[in-house]
Amino acid sequence: MNEDFKQEKKPNSFIIGIIGAIIGGLIVGVLFLGANYFLNDSSVIQGAKQEIVVNGGSADTVVEAIAQTVPPSVVGIETTGVAMTNMGPQQQKAVGSGFILTSDGYIATNQHVASDGVTSMNVSLADGSAYDGKLVWSDSSLDLAIIKIDAKDLPVLELGDSDNVVVGELAVAVGNPMGLNFERTVTAGIVSALNRSIPLENGLAEDLIQTDASINSGNSGGPLIDKAGKVIGINTYKLTTGEGMGFAIPINILKPILNEIVATGGFKATVMGITGYDRAIADYYLADSDVKFTNGIYIASVQQGGGAANAGLQAGDIITEINGVTTNTMIKMKEILYAVNPGDTVTVTFERNGQSQTKDVTVSAGQ
Repeated sequence: MNEDFKQEKKPNSFIIGIIGAIIGGLIVGVLFLGANYFLNDSSVIQGAKQEIVVNGGSADTVVEAIAQTVPPSVVGIETTGVAMTNMGPQQQKAVGSGFILTSDGYIATNQHVASDGVTSMNVSLADGSAYDGKLVWSDSSLDLAIIKIDAKDLPVLELGDSDNVVVGELAVAVGNPMGLNFERTVTAGIVSALNRSIPLENGLAEDLIQTDASINSGNSGGPLIDKAGKVIGINTYKLTTGEGMGFAIPINILKPILNEIVATGGFKATVMGITGYDRAIADYYLADSDVKFTNGIYIASVQQGGGAANAGLQAGDIITEINGVTTNTMIKMKEILYAVNPGDTVTVTFERNGQSQTKDVTVSAGQ
């Protein structure tokens, strides 16, 4: 793992090694104010989607076809908000990116773009139209948000399968680097690595897709696209001390969230009541001598009265599967849990002292 990221084992001691810990929400001005069941890819309800055509159309390459097709589904997000500084409260304007999830106006972006003290949000489309944006859901731990505009028949980007992404495959980023003067910029590269976890000021960003496609401030919330023109990630972070090291949140985590929002208008996370680490995250929190495991989720602690504790899981157990799905990353575990409802049970397979066991765990609403 890059030494620029790995400072100490304790997360509160991390030094930010990326642009403000995040690439997004490009600040463009400051004014002093004074004192529910698991769904697969094909089940995501989005509406009519774009189609990438090479050779049969006017494009000679995949990247050219993507550049012709994807940008109309990418939006600019301009926000106004209030931030506390050493000089007191200040109004600040910022610009980020997003992409259209459904034809009736649900849009994905980053939490730091859409909801960090934001008081107003303007969403601009490729056709020149603009709408007021409304925050529907956000999660600071994932740095994800879904906003809504009052529009119809919008061009939608199809969501791909981030579980099937491989190192070396094509990756194309589309967004608004450095503000709307460079709106819908297309950059291409490859997937450089998978399951990267990087330190932030207040913890870790977990299990990210690393790419060398150029990503800059203002790209936050824009899509990372595969060769089929499908979204495999949401561009979010960039390393400041190196070139060609950008990071995207895998798209699969957004699917159960989107489906519940479309169905009910909102989303509530579900949890088992554990503190857990996958292999990459454990490198930051645990000394090498503390525990040795290669795959799965290491349970560092269980919450008294939580579903895991009630089912008999213990600190030191290593979760290997949930509902029959191999679970090697924290973001995969969240994806599975987010697709069920509070009060449902999930079947958890885990190892204890080298022996495999299975328990049914009742999940509950997260805090």
